Amino acid sequence: MTHPTRRIPALDRDVTAVGFGCMGINWAYSTVNPESSRAGSQVLAHALESGIDFFDTSDAYAAGENETVVGQALAGADVIVATKGGLIGSIVDGTPTVTRNGRPEHLRQACDDSLRRLGIDTIDLYYLHRVDEQVPIEESWGALSELVEAGKVRALGLSEVTIAQADTAHAIHPVAAVQSELSVWTRDALGQGTTPDASEDGNIVEWSRAHDAVFVAFSPLGRGFLTGELDTENLSSSDFRSTLPRFNGAAAQQNQAIVEAVAEVARRHETTSAAIALAWVLAQGPHIIPIPGTTKIRHLDANLSAAQLVLTAEDLDILNNAPSAIGTRY
Repeated sequence: MTHPTRRIPALDRDVTAVGFGCMGINWAYSTVNPESSRAGSQVLAHALESGIDFFDTSDAYAAGENETVVGQALAGADVIVATKGGLIGSIVDGTPTVTRNGRPEHLRQACDDSLRRLGIDTIDLYYLHRVDEQVPIEESWGALSELVEAGKVRALGLSEVTIAQADTAHAIHPVAAVQSELSVWTRDALGQGTTPDASEDGNIVEWSRAHDAVFVAFSPLGRGFLTGELDTENLSSSDFRSTLPRFNGAAAQQNQAIVEAVAEVARRHETTSAAIALAWVLAQGPHIIPIPGTTKIRHLDANLSAAQLVLTAEDLDILNNAPSAIGTRY
């Protein structure tokens, strides 16, 4: 089956409009163990068979084990692999946590380690996972640009940045991609944030389009909440969503109104809420690539179908006017 595609100008390549976010296959939502990694490998294999050719991982996920699983599953495949450096992932009191490290020496070593775990010679797209407030972005980005010159990386991206930070980086080396959270209940990247932690910096999605960069949307399904299938009252202690304000208590109950808005449109199209949530993200611009993750093959198939959906003006009106999320992202 041929899937709709979207272009990554810096790589001179089209990729499937819906990519695959690899984090959840063995980190953040479950305990890191050989069983979860094996199950993740099976999902990745199905993603390949289904035609997905854009995969996103990071050295922070499962302390690098995620990259190892991804590298083994995708070995030899003609796909685009994106990974990231600048965060150090660990488990604290049973909960996944990260710390920032944007020092040039760390990023150089992190890139080498990622290449080894992924089993490749060159990383297609390498992100600064977060800006380290203790290190000028000019130093971090300058070190990454040297990796491109050395042939270890083809193109560079930024994750969760302000427009000012993107401008600073772009003046040093072209920004090929910006990755941030974007979904029906998280619109900060569009300059429409309404929650207490919303960025006031403006529309980074539009900045990306204007600078010929793709915008890669992570958590486009609201970390599973928007699918209507997530039981927030029974999340395990190893699932980091159990610590997030939107998924707890009264906030989770009130946020069901957003789930219902998505479900209403899904019923109109006789499809899943996940597909509708992804179709909304895709409708925000032709340069946007959502990267939903899943550990279930049936969910992966439903996610891929989103690229075939065409939302009507009435559909978009329902989704655009869904209630604002209660609670901060983190």
